[in-house]
Amino acid sequence: MIEINGGFLPLTDSAILVVAKEKGFAEDEGIALKLARETSWANIRDRLAVEQFEIAHSLAPMPIAANLGLTPFDTKLIAPMALGLGGNAITVSNAVFDAMATTGDIASQDARQVGLALAQIVKARGEKGQKPLQFGVVHPFSAHNFELRYWLAGVGIQPDKDIDIVVLPPVLMADALKSGRIDGFCVGEPWNSVALARKAGKIATTKSAIWASSPEKVLAVNAIWAERNGPAMQALLRAFYAASIWCGEAEHVEELAELLAKSTYLDQPVNTILPALNGGLLGEKSTSAFFEPHARAATFPWQSHALWFYSQMVRWGHVAHSDERALVAQETFRPDIYRAAIVPTGASVPSANSKVEGALRETIAVGASSQSLLLGPDGFFDDRFFDPDHLDLYIRSQTV
Repeated sequence: MIEINGGFLPLTDSAILVVAKEKGFAEDEGIALKLARETSWANIRDRLAVEQFEIAHSLAPMPIAANLGLTPFDTKLIAPMALGLGGNAITVSNAVFDAMATTGDIASQDARQVGLALAQIVKARGEKGQKPLQFGVVHPFSAHNFELRYWLAGVGIQPDKDIDIVVLPPVLMADALKSGRIDGFCVGEPWNSVALARKAGKIATTKSAIWASSPEKVLAVNAIWAERNGPAMQALLRAFYAASIWCGEAEHVEELAELLAKSTYLDQPVNTILPALNGGLLGEKSTSAFFEPHARAATFPWQSHALWFYSQMVRWGHVAHSDERALVAQETFRPDIYRAAIVPTGASVPSANSKVEGALRETIAVGASSQSLLLGPDGFFDDRFFDPDHLDLYIRSQTV
């Protein structure tokens, strides 16, 4: 047995790692998988850097940031696998939600309508000279931060001017909202549901409404370890892929919630975890696309996803754009390693490394390694496209 140490945060989208360990998929591949729960993404990053972890449940932009020299340690990371699509929501305080509701119908959770309602509240506060609203995100280099900013800017709200954005660990979001320290947050499950259960706030919209079938977490791997341990890397990816299939099957939803609810993992009631898994996150409204662990190539590390995150790092001033930096970002995601592990199993894997993000308005069949593969829809709420072949143009078109 090969021992592999991994870290995770108590979030629903750690499911693939948890299931690989608990249901024996890792053991079947000859891997003794040890998982350690952490309290912050900074701890995950640092423990990868100092080689306490070989692998980790990670924010998708975090390995990119590390490779661009934007983190404290000079450690190269790769992302040979994604850990699902979607999984986040934007929750606001009851007071903010009620104020937004007075401006129109926001019950649909439509990202554009909700955003325009929030923009009216923000404008009114500014005209009265009131303190800007404060929203929490889990890390500067997170999908949460970049998609929240993308959404706000898309409805005319200037992040860092009209709204303050602060960083908090996921487990503190609900308490911070309830105590009035923040007015809203973007976080993964189960922490939106925890806020609802504590009557701290209401869900305004979801990640999947801002960008359908969008990337969230990846498997971050110490690049030196991966290079030296190719067979173990492939075995681990096979185990996680098998776990993703199990997680995506409807008959396993309740058992998955029970596994995640354990004190070792999320340490939350099963009924708090279930909504994000069964499509009931927003009550009667179906949100079956809220979190997807397997279908629609949910575990494939698209390099177009990496480049979109890079474009947002440029947009918000984290890094100056250059062809060299763009290539570093692109090559952080490793579809070649994914294919080497998964194609021999007979699974259907995308033939391309990138795609035009936002171009699919409905589910379609695309070319794959062994058979057709269903992708999409993957549209942005503002109907824009991101074509990675025209990265420079996209970056120039964005405004801060």
